[in-house]
Amino acid sequence: MSQAIEIIPGDGGDEPPCLETGNPRFGDLVTRRLKRRDVLAGGLATAVVALFVRPGEARTGGDRLDFKPVPVSRADSVTFPEGYRVNVILPWGEPVLGRMPAFAVDNSGEDQAMQVGSHHDGMHFFAIDGHTDGGLLVINHEYVEPRLMHASASGLKLGAEDAYLIDGRRPADDVLKEMNAHGVSVVRIRREADGGWAAVPDPHNRRITALTPMELAGPVRGSDFVKTKYSPNGTCVRGTLNNCASGATPWNTYLAAEENWAQYFRNDDSKDGKPDQPREHSQYQVPRGKTRYHWELADSGGDAFVRFDASRKAPSPVEDYRNEPNAFGWMVEIDPFRPDAVPVKRTALGRFAHEGVVFAPAVEGKPLVCYSGDDAMFQFIYKFVSAQPFSKAGASGHLLDDGTLYVARFNDDGTGDWLALAVGQNGLTSENGFRSQAEVLVNTRAAAKHVGATRMDRPEWGAVEPTTGAVYFTLTNNAKRKPDEVDKANPHAENYFGHIVRWTEEDADHAATRFRWELFVIGGDQASGRDLAGLPLDENNLFACPDGLWFDAEGRLWIQTDISDNSLNKGRYEPFGNNAMLCADPQTGEIRRFLTGPLGQEITGVTTTPDGRTMFVNVQHPGAHTSADEFAQGRLGSHWPAGGSATPRSATLVITREDGGVVGA
Repeated sequence: MSQAIEIIPGDGGDEPPCLETGNPRFGDLVTRRLKRRDVLAGGLATAVVALFVRPGEARTGGDRLDFKPVPVSRADSVTFPEGYRVNVILPWGEPVLGRMPAFAVDNSGEDQAMQVGSHHDGMHFFAIDGHTDGGLLVINHEYVEPRLMHASASGLKLGAEDAYLIDGRRPADDVLKEMNAHGVSVVRIRREADGGWAAVPDPHNRRITALTPMELAGPVRGSDFVKTKYSPNGTCVRGTLNNCASGATPWNTYLAAEENWAQYFRNDDSKDGKPDQPREHSQYQVPRGKTRYHWELADSGGDAFVRFDASRKAPSPVEDYRNEPNAFGWMVEIDPFRPDAVPVKRTALGRFAHEGVVFAPAVEGKPLVCYSGDDAMFQFIYKFVSAQPFSKAGASGHLLDDGTLYVARFNDDGTGDWLALAVGQNGLTSENGFRSQAEVLVNTRAAAKHVGATRMDRPEWGAVEPTTGAVYFTLTNNAKRKPDEVDKANPHAENYFGHIVRWTEEDADHAATRFRWELFVIGGDQASGRDLAGLPLDENNLFACPDGLWFDAEGRLWIQTDISDNSLNKGRYEPFGNNAMLCADPQTGEIRRFLTGPLGQEITGVTTTPDGRTMFVNVQHPGAHTSADEFAQGRLGSHWPAGGSATPRSATLVITREDGGVVGA
């Protein structure tokens, strides 16, 4: 029997539910909504607040946010403040290499390998020789919408049991096109004479896809968990999937996160009439019966497609595809300046639904530290501390192969602990099913559950404040949290609107194993949302489902929202309009809405040139809310960015001030 993937309103159409972990909760259970004054009242609150305010600085004013907030929008367009200009570059399908095939819906799979991928997400701008008028823009491509990609799509019915299938199979070229629309784009861009930006042909231009050869590095490399038909010695894998948020390393390379990779595989194994998946599949909800896009049912193409059926079909793992899923769920390092360099999956950072990775400031002679969230309900926040100290002269990805992975426990008294996920520690022993560090990392979720980490409300992007070192994380929502599962760090039962948590590490040392935390903002409408001062959110800053998070060089915090496309402008989400990007002053708590996107999309991914005068923001899946009936009638929910009757396409916004100043200030 096929297993349906349930979509909870507000979860985002790409986010599957997560199995209950059954962790113990810490401290007294809170069965009512936590009000902001409860967090900020009393001696503990005074101590916590003091950690986030610089000496001599008041918590009032708003000098950092020098723009007029834009209103909520429900238009099929981008709105932005007065005094700004916004242009569009790099839409899905724009040619960037090879023979440069022009975009068309009936492009082939081979054409797509030379074009910008679909569903833009996390990204980073890499300046070349310090210049601000050109560089390499590296963009993740999270997933695809087959209805909009193929000339054969007119017969598809989204939501049907046999969606995307034709006579029980999928055309191999359609599958190839979808695989090549996944992954990462590396594109040279430059400022034109008129002040606009455009892609240019360049030897650095590159597409990384679901078929690109990659290496495995770190403790899992060569283990029995990743030995496959493709790589019998467990050192290599084909491709990367569902690349969501990203990160930039101190040595100027790019990290792409593999988030909801499990949906691409299936495992129908059973024993005595019951499902019999290994833990490394079941903990991540590899489905039974069907995969997300049915790539394994391509009508030709061989191993590259069939590998997505991970059911046991042979005596050993190097004769079938049972271990293919284990090679996904990692952070992937890409060197944008070396187009021939093989991408590397850094397994020491753990395996889960990685939303991204954010680095603490690298300090000469100190361990390197980075943070990552597992974007699923009741999952965890992690940090990695390198075993070797950082040295600017010799830093490379090898720093990410040896170190300790920790998971966070948020105590109800405002303190927190980092619990080591290291074999032999905290009960991670062979008696408890963890016989090696490779086994701990392949089953990171199970390890985090075992040591007693705090179950969070979908931890997504993280950001580190450049001046104070405080760490922020978005918690997008969790409609399945019950009243008796509430804790101080996750204060809402049926958390539809999400919140943002922040903490400082003990002694301002990011490698410390203790921290102090508080809630920065609680998302919601004017009745339920609360800012840092405990005041209701208003028409200028109300928001729901915080997702993307990023600090600019001057310390402004940019917040992006991801209300599910099937919930936008409906019911409890009606007050928020289309998804948006807001800007916050982390010291005063002031928040203003800066930008709204078109219909059906998610605002995600943000980066700037080094001078802060050009900002890049991604618009993902416009029109994704189009219903099956509307699609069958030829009516699409959006025609952005081209307008008219055009096919909607994910694309990148280029934002500048008319006076040439720094964006946001």
